[in-house]
Amino acid sequence: MHLSFTLNGAPVRIDDPSPTTTLLDWLRETRHLSGTKEGCNEGDCGACTVMVSDGAGNAPLNACILFLPQLDGKHVTTVEGLSAPDGTLHPVQRAMIDTHGSQCGFCTPGFVVSMATAHLNGDRDHDTALAGNLCRCTGYAPIIRAAQAAQDAPVPSHLLHFADKTPGGAAPAPQERAGAEPLAYHQPRDTDTLADLYAAHPGATLVAGATDVGLWVTKQMRDLGKVIFLGHCADLRGITETDSAWRIGATTTLAQVERTLDPHFPSLGAMLRRYGSAQVRAAATLGGNIANGSPIGDGSPAMIALGATLHLRHGSERRQMPLEDFFVDYGKQDRAPGEFVEAIDVPRQSDSLHCHKLSKRFDQDISAVCGCFNLPVEGDCFGAVRLAFGGMAATPKRAARAEAALRGAPVSLDSVQAAMDALGQDFSPLTDMRASAAYRMQAARNMLLRSYHTLSGTETNLHAVRA
Repeated sequence: MHLSFTLNGAPVRIDDPSPTTTLLDWLRETRHLSGTKEGCNEGDCGACTVMVSDGAGNAPLNACILFLPQLDGKHVTTVEGLSAPDGTLHPVQRAMIDTHGSQCGFCTPGFVVSMATAHLNGDRDHDTALAGNLCRCTGYAPIIRAAQAAQDAPVPSHLLHFADKTPGGAAPAPQERAGAEPLAYHQPRDTDTLADLYAAHPGATLVAGATDVGLWVTKQMRDLGKVIFLGHCADLRGITETDSAWRIGATTTLAQVERTLDPHFPSLGAMLRRYGSAQVRAAATLGGNIANGSPIGDGSPAMIALGATLHLRHGSERRQMPLEDFFVDYGKQDRAPGEFVEAIDVPRQSDSLHCHKLSKRFDQDISAVCGCFNLPVEGDCFGAVRLAFGGMAATPKRAARAEAALRGAPVSLDSVQAAMDALGQDFSPLTDMRASAAYRMQAARNMLLRSYHTLSGTETNLHAVRA
């Protein structure tokens, strides 16, 4: 079996690839392209950033947790491919020189690739685009100045064919050869094939974005066994809008979820822009974020607050459930062997969502507490409120008693105070390295109080508040 992609404009074919060889290792050890650096090796520092392009567009991705089979049929551009064939520097490379944006240089290639990808996409939100790239030397001011200086420059001609978002189609999926050993991995082309494969091999590891699974390999040195890559299942990704709901395919990236739902739920969009980094959001999927069952995943509380329905599939059998019922206990979900998340339905509704993420760093950090509250108001009273938290229990969980305290109560500080008090009956949070139990409880209560002040018209966005 083989996989094919292009690397800096040149076709590449890899025969019998290991399913868990990362692009970073392959670039440095096989192609000797050392501009892509290894820093954290877990997708946090951005030193390994490459640009990956396909029919969906151009994305900055972390090569350190990107497995080779995920590149099948795509285009990869490393820092070595940004300058023109005649050696003319890319506008962001020239701007980094002119603004003195580099000192030791270790982080510079990753910054430059992130900036070049944003430049190609016409993205001028430089702070967000570069939140996943860490620099210890120059600080960010000259780097942001470089991005601003280059933003109006034309896209270099050798990269223009990526700008229309229509790069070449995917290579054929790997096929088993006569007399060969069983496939080391599979790349089904649709969910019907996936369902049959996973039912037959329930112990296989499903890989979509690999932002979680990648660390199993790079940090835990785990053998994934049989791997099923989901990237070619076009019917498993994308968002379909109907009169009643948004249906989100399981492998839809968080970046696409943010783009689609932000106009309808700005608080959700603001929270998702703090989820990981641009590199992580371009790879991580909503289905994966839910299926791993993390008690501190930010996607689940928001989806629970919105009343999402989860769709599961095993072979030809399908079932659905309210998302909150999926989480049984720490590390345990209501999902049978060989069953996978197929889609998530979010009901269409007026925006009454308030999302709050508390973490030690503003960007690219794991939540100590994530609170997402759906607070519809009917007349002068709260309606059918839904309060969901992450980081407060062994699973993402609704606050049933606090909901009961608010539902039908007047929109008043006294009502909110009663709900804040009721949180002590809903949760017994733990103490760990991110926060103490007492701090978590106080933070959760304060999130409700903050939402009330937002409803009352008080400005609570810390980026907008001025002394």
